[in-house]
Amino acid sequence: MTDTNLPHLNRRDLLRAGSALIVAFASGASQAQQRNTPQLKAGKTLKTDEVDGFIALAPDGTATIYCGKVDLGTGLRIAIPQMAAEELGLPLKDITLIEGDTALTPDQGPTAGSSGIMRGGVQIRQAAATAREALIGMAAQQWGKPRAELTVADGYVIASGTQDRLAFSALLNGKPFALKIDEKAPLKNPVDYSLVGKPLPRPDIAAKVTGQHPYMHDVTVDGMLHARVIRPQAVGASITAIDESPIKALPDVTIVRIKNFLAVVSRNEWTAIRAAKELKVTWTNPAGLVGHDKVKGWMVAAAGDPAQSAGKEVLTQKGDSAKTLTESKQVLSASYYWPLQSHASMGPSCGIADVRPDGVTIWSASQATHRLRGICARILERPLDQVRVIYRDGSGCYGTNGHDDVCADAALISKALGKPVRVQWSREDELGWDPKGPPQLLAMRGAVNGEGKLSAWETEMWLPKATASLPNIPMLGPEAAGINQPQGLSTGLISQNAYPPYAHPHLSVKVNWLKDSPLRPSNIRAPGKIANSFAVESFIDELAASAKRDALEFRLEGLTDPRGLAVCRKVAELMAWQTRPSPAKSGSLGRGFSYVHYKFNETYVAIGMEVEIKRRTGAIVVKRIVCAHDCGLIINPDATRQQVEGNILQTLSRTLFEETQFDHAKVTSVDWQSYPLLTFPDVPELVIALLDQPHLPPLGAGEAACAAVPAALANAVYDACGARLRNVPFTPDRLKVALARGYA
Repeated sequence: MTDTNLPHLNRRDLLRAGSALIVAFASGASQAQQRNTPQLKAGKTLKTDEVDGFIALAPDGTATIYCGKVDLGTGLRIAIPQMAAEELGLPLKDITLIEGDTALTPDQGPTAGSSGIMRGGVQIRQAAATAREALIGMAAQQWGKPRAELTVADGYVIASGTQDRLAFSALLNGKPFALKIDEKAPLKNPVDYSLVGKPLPRPDIAAKVTGQHPYMHDVTVDGMLHARVIRPQAVGASITAIDESPIKALPDVTIVRIKNFLAVVSRNEWTAIRAAKELKVTWTNPAGLVGHDKVKGWMVAAAGDPAQSAGKEVLTQKGDSAKTLTESKQVLSASYYWPLQSHASMGPSCGIADVRPDGVTIWSASQATHRLRGICARILERPLDQVRVIYRDGSGCYGTNGHDDVCADAALISKALGKPVRVQWSREDELGWDPKGPPQLLAMRGAVNGEGKLSAWETEMWLPKATASLPNIPMLGPEAAGINQPQGLSTGLISQNAYPPYAHPHLSVKVNWLKDSPLRPSNIRAPGKIANSFAVESFIDELAASAKRDALEFRLEGLTDPRGLAVCRKVAELMAWQTRPSPAKSGSLGRGFSYVHYKFNETYVAIGMEVEIKRRTGAIVVKRIVCAHDCGLIINPDATRQQVEGNILQTLSRTLFEETQFDHAKVTSVDWQSYPLLTFPDVPELVIALLDQPHLPPLGAGEAACAAVPAALANAVYDACGARLRNVPFTPDRLKVALARGYA
């Protein structure tokens, strides 16, 4: 994949050509996309309230959709065109999608929080509906017919009961729509859908499974240099000396140093890799980290230290939980811990920067290209309109991994050398230096009354506090280079889903906010909700077991939301759930259940899990997972099913295996041996039931199923053997401890 240059165009030519020329740019963008130029930005609006920000119709009747969200492997690349084509009345084959290019797409915010369809797709759908209504209006005026007699299909406005038809392209005549998006433009009736709701194939799958799909790592730019950044041996270390003699024999190597930012550059990538390994650098030896095995104690201590505490907050209060718990005869308490975790992308992060006097172009796999544009503008001290970020598929991140950092690295080096620079991290870089999902500690107290019903609940949490209005996490490269950048923590919304979705007459949820996190944090898939739901749904099971109640029956008794009831009952049906208390009497086979209403206002998920435990080895074998999933209107069932499966498997990996380990100086789990993942032999049977709601808004499918996985697994383990796992990951050693004392 090689960069191509734009043809020379002046502003007058660009504006005269209108939307047709914009589509010509889209065609070129299917390669490496072009460098930043003033001409590129001249005629394309990027406003999110204008139809032309999202849609351009060409004279040949085809359309280009400009989407600020990007496809991270989630199926957006088929779902967004389905939504747009459905509302426009165009064949899907006539739709081209451009995603995440900051010079061409409106800023719809990061692709995060399951917002790709729910917000990004819905915006584009409304733009398409507005465009359709405008085209019908143009035809009605031209024909002198009532709008009610006109419909759209296959790129034409058609007069009902006649042979009259007008092509969209003839109505626009090469002009843009020049319309604000009408939020009241009617959407098609779901009963008339011909594209939405259909399992249409994703355009990227065939090339991915045959190894032909171009990734960010495959992009090349004319004159490109290869660089490797040399990170210190300890977090916060400074350079004290550099000995260049070991790399003197290597041809064509340049050293770039900006204070404590250090990189080696060469025209040959392997030479750069060798130079990075062989250059002798002496660093200071700070030892300011707490160590992964001390994090829980550190969190509790920090909450009581005015220098480290960010305050206490009551998030939810109902009734008098303290009084009820004091007066209750059957009170339980338990603590749950979720560790720091890496995004653990299968391919290390990669980025290219071309910093020139007249403009900056960044090629990136960032899930927030518009935000990255601002980062690069700030660190390079350039006006925002001089910076363009072009999205290219990377290894999955599902949160802010190293994609942004690596581009900041490349930008600093390119600025220093005046040439395009490609930086690729190593596996050690990725696991050692990507920002981590933050730790979470939760303490629960609860009671059941004489009728075996939930009577009181308290949650107390210890969480790093996200910095309000922080534009981005501090980047490693600029930090080492001494470049001033906003400081603070970015964690995602990690206090949500911290109490049960069932009837609770007395409830209290409190959080102890911490000023810092043991390692640089960022949002990771389903931030906070996984840990909180793990604690909540595990403790619900503990209360049910203490009352000798069936775990599902206990939940259903306190659940009134019909959509929540539907997913729970669907899982029960698919599992042939038999009513009984836990644990079972088998000693090795068990079942578990978990239900989550994501953020309490989005997707509904229930998961049932069947496991076998190996008492001698401590291994947990997951045999079968059943999931019922209601995310409202389903745009593409196959893509949604793939998302749910991916959610489940990634979170199963995080629950069974993953924890970032670090000592007082640095991260020590920097390879797949020390940071293991779920492997193919570990994959259980998956049964997915999608509950479509065609007359309801589409919700997210990119995160919600994650949140129900850990508790379902913990509850299944308890059902199998009577041992309660409250600390992630569920390693064999941890299960052996739990078997010996009842919990771990």
